Amino acid sequence: MLEWFVTLCIVILVVLIWPGSKYFGSERQPDALLQGLGISQQGAKDKIGRTVLDREGSDHAQAACVGALSDEKARTVVLICKPSALANYLLKHCRTFSNYSPFVGWNWRANAFLQSVYEVCWPYESPVQFVRDNLQLSDDGLVALDWAVSSYQKRRRTSSHSTSPVLLIIPNSLGKITRNVLKLCEMALSHGYLPVVFNRRSHNGTPLATLKLQQFGDPADLREAVRYIRYRQPAGRLYAVSESSGSGLLLSYLGECGSSSYVTAAVCLSPMFRCQSWFENGLCWPLQWALVLYQKICLSRYRTVLGEAMQTDSLFSSCSLRGMEEALFCQTGHVSTTPAAPTGTSSSSSNISGAWDAYWERNEPLRDVDEVAIPVLSVCAQDDPVRGDIHSTVPLELFETNPHFFLLLTDHGGHCGFSTQCEGSAAGASGAVGSVAAPNSGMERHGTNWSHRALLEFFRATTDFFNAEERAKQLAARRRGLGGGAGGRVFRHRSISTCKRVPVCSHNIHAIYNWQRSYTR
Repeated sequence: MLEWFVTLCIVILVVLIWPGSKYFGSERQPDALLQGLGISQQGAKDKIGRTVLDREGSDHAQAACVGALSDEKARTVVLICKPSALANYLLKHCRTFSNYSPFVGWNWRANAFLQSVYEVCWPYESPVQFVRDNLQLSDDGLVALDWAVSSYQKRRRTSSHSTSPVLLIIPNSLGKITRNVLKLCEMALSHGYLPVVFNRRSHNGTPLATLKLQQFGDPADLREAVRYIRYRQPAGRLYAVSESSGSGLLLSYLGECGSSSYVTAAVCLSPMFRCQSWFENGLCWPLQWALVLYQKICLSRYRTVLGEAMQTDSLFSSCSLRGMEEALFCQTGHVSTTPAAPTGTSSSSSNISGAWDAYWERNEPLRDVDEVAIPVLSVCAQDDPVRGDIHSTVPLELFETNPHFFLLLTDHGGHCGFSTQCEGSAAGASGAVGSVAAPNSGMERHGTNWSHRALLEFFRATTDFFNAEERAKQLAARRRGLGGGAGGRVFRHRSISTCKRVPVCSHNIHAIYNWQRSYTR
C-alpha cells in the first residue's frame, strides 16, 4: 500500500513539471559527454572503426578507447575503455551493445524519472520462486542467500556436482527487491545460470541476530557468503551483478579480495561510484523522502534492540540518507545526551564530521580499485535521475586508464530502467556462458531487459576470451615441449534444457548453516 501511495505522489509531481522536464534531453545532449572528453562524434566513429578493423595491430598510445555503437542517424550507446585485446573482442562479439533502441518522444517510458520509479515500485508477477539459506557468520550474525528456482522444477536443491554457472546478485543497499532483480533472475534461469540473491543483515526478512548492521562498503559478510557458494557449487564459475547502490558493496569486495575474489566477471547496473558525495549532495526531495521512509519502515521492527547500541530518536528523526547513515554507523557524533554549550556544539560538529570522513575512508567503493583483477562492466545512462550529473559522479578517468573496467553509457535509460521499443517482443541474449540453449519462451513472456541481455553477453564473451587465451597458452607450451596438456582446467559450456512454466506454488525453505565448520572439515 505504501508503494502505491509513493508512486502516486511521484507521478503527480512529474505530471506537474512535465513540460520542463530535463530528462528528455535534446538532440545535442548525446554529444555532451564526448565533447567533455574532447572527442567529436565523427572522431569517435573513426576510433571505433580502427579498433575493430585493426584490432591486431593498432596499439597506439591512446588514453582511452571510446566507441560509438550506433547507426548513422543517432548514437545511443558509447563504450568507454582502455584499448586492450579483451576490449577488441567485446566490440566484435557483443552485438547487444549496439542493439539498443530506447523510447523517444512523449511516451512515458521515454521519461527517465517515470521508468526509474516504475522499475522500483511497480509489482511484477514472476514465475520464479526462491529457496532461502540463512548463513551464520563468524560473529553469529545472519545473512541470507535466496536461490532462484523455476516453479516447474521438482528438485528444490541443485546438486553440488552441477557445472552450471552461478550468478550472484547484489540488490541495492536498502535491500529492496525490485522488478529489475526479479526479471534478471528469470532471464538468468532461462539461460542456464543458478541465480542467488545476497541479502544483508535484517534485509528482506533476514533475522537480525546481533546488534551489528552491515556498513555500506564493508565486504566481510559478502566474503563469507562467497566462500559458502564456492563450497556448495565448487564446479561452476561465479559471476556477480550489482544493482544501483549495491555496486558499492560489490566494488569494495572486488578491490579488497583482488585475484582471490573467486569471481570470473562482474557487472554493475546503474552504479554509484563516488558514494560519499552522493550522500552529501542528496537527491530531489520526492526520491529522498521515499528512500528514507522505506529505510525507517525496515528498521522500525528492530527499534527496541537497536536502542541498546545507538540513539534511535536521532535515527528515526533523520530526514536525509546522510542523516540515517550517520545515525547508524557514525556513533561518535551521537554520544552526548545532554545539551552542550556553544563551544561543545562546535566540538560535537567537528566530531561528527571527522567520524563521517573516517567512515567513508573505510567504505568508499573505489578505495582499492587498483586491486581489481577481473573484467567489470558498468552500465549507465546519462539521464539517470538518481545518480546525478555524469561528469561529477562517474570517474571517467578510471575507464580510460584501467584495462579491467568498461563503461557502457547510453543516452537514455534512467536508473536501472533501459526500456526499449521492442521490449515486449525482445529476443533473449545469445545463450548462457557459451551455451547454445534456446531461451525458455515461458520464462521470457514479459520481454527481456536490454541491460540484462548485454550483461549476459558480456559474461559469455569474457568467458570465451579467457578460454581462447588458455588454449593458446597450452598450445604454446606444447610447442615448447613443456607439457602444456597438464595446464589448468578449461571451462566447458553446458546447455540447459527448458520446460514450460507451471503456476507458482508458495514454498520456501529456511535452513541455518554454520557453514564455516563444515567448510573447514
